[in-house]
Amino acid sequence: MHTAVQERIIRPARNILGSLRLPGDKSISHRYAMLGAFAAGTSRFTNFSTGADCASTLTCMRALGAKVNRLGTDAVEITGVAGRATPVDHPLDCGNSGSTMRMISGLLAPQQGRFTLIGDSSLSRRPMERIRKPLEAMSARITLTDGHAPVIIEGTRLEAIDYTTPVPSAQVKTCILLAGLQTSGTTTVRESVRTRDHSELALRAFGATVTRTLDSVSVAGPQPLHAIEAAVPGDISSAAFFLCAAALFPRSGLVIESLGLNPTRATLLDVLTALGAHIAVLNLEEKHAELVGTVQITAPAEGLGSTEVSGALAAQLIDELPVLASIAPFTRGGIRIRDARELRVKESDRIALVAKNLRAMGAEVIEFEDGLDVPGGQTLHGAPIDSGGDHRIAMAFSVAALKAKGETLIQGAESAAISFPEFFDLLDLVAER
Repeated sequence: MHTAVQERIIRPARNILGSLRLPGDKSISHRYAMLGAFAAGTSRFTNFSTGADCASTLTCMRALGAKVNRLGTDAVEITGVAGRATPVDHPLDCGNSGSTMRMISGLLAPQQGRFTLIGDSSLSRRPMERIRKPLEAMSARITLTDGHAPVIIEGTRLEAIDYTTPVPSAQVKTCILLAGLQTSGTTTVRESVRTRDHSELALRAFGATVTRTLDSVSVAGPQPLHAIEAAVPGDISSAAFFLCAAALFPRSGLVIESLGLNPTRATLLDVLTALGAHIAVLNLEEKHAELVGTVQITAPAEGLGSTEVSGALAAQLIDELPVLASIAPFTRGGIRIRDARELRVKESDRIALVAKNLRAMGAEVIEFEDGLDVPGGQTLHGAPIDSGGDHRIAMAFSVAALKAKGETLIQGAESAAISFPEFFDLLDLVAER
């Protein structure tokens, strides 16, 4: 399905005020959909992500034999295949979703049959060698084209491995764990930087035993999974745009309810606090081992200060870096980003596009191979923004546009639907003009 290319005009705001409840976390929705479809029994999920990426996961799981029923806009009921996927005679279309392609590969590698995973032109450019290496080390049979999709999997019996990921990646870790779940022996994944742990928490919620140390995760296989009922917490990567917008306006006040506050994902709150924003977390509770709470943010009267994001912090904040860079010109001291080379192989080269669009708005910015220096104290003007078909670029520059002088034209605004179709409506809801 190809959405018509859309443009969106964003006008400056005077303030950000109000309260929001956001669609379900994309990372958790992907994992619940896969595990629910793979488990025995019928799972029910409310506040399931409304994004196109998670719909791609549901489509693939349905093709593999799971029964998937949509209940209204954001609830889904999935009857699983109890560990045995049905081979399909047509390719599984992962759309724009790297999460779908990388994680399902691990699920299918130990299954019987031949499976082909394809995606759109953007996904077909993204690196898949990083999952082929560990899966082949487990004796999987995987064929790529020049390191990219289509991914052709000849299902076979696998062997457990002890693997250290060369690039910290929650998707690669999940891929290996899903293969290990179906393999005799103990499979261990080690990482130099701890990545988001939704897979480990979700596997436990579905009844699997997962062992963790400071730098490793192990799963002993084979283990069955059982169905669960769960409400998906609000997506903190989606919240990032609203939190950063609120941080720009000295009289702002924004409340976001039922937000996922997993410690491996909530680092943005620390960065905004370091910049001077006032953040309070209320009603914190645990649901299926995921932390959920209400976040209140107000901006400092004197404006935001400055900060550096590098090392382990950059890996944890990889999805939020574009929006942090987009608000950096409005801080007093600027923001420095390093160790974020991974941004160059996302849905677009996000470092290049952030620099290009900041310059289009009149900002000074220095681009590095692995990051950016964006000085503070700058005034930006509205401009045409090239989203490069990348949802996070479209949304990040919609936030910068709120503080710029004049109107900003977001080209390719429809890309926001990949992760967050309600984005522009919710932005209009809280932006006072």
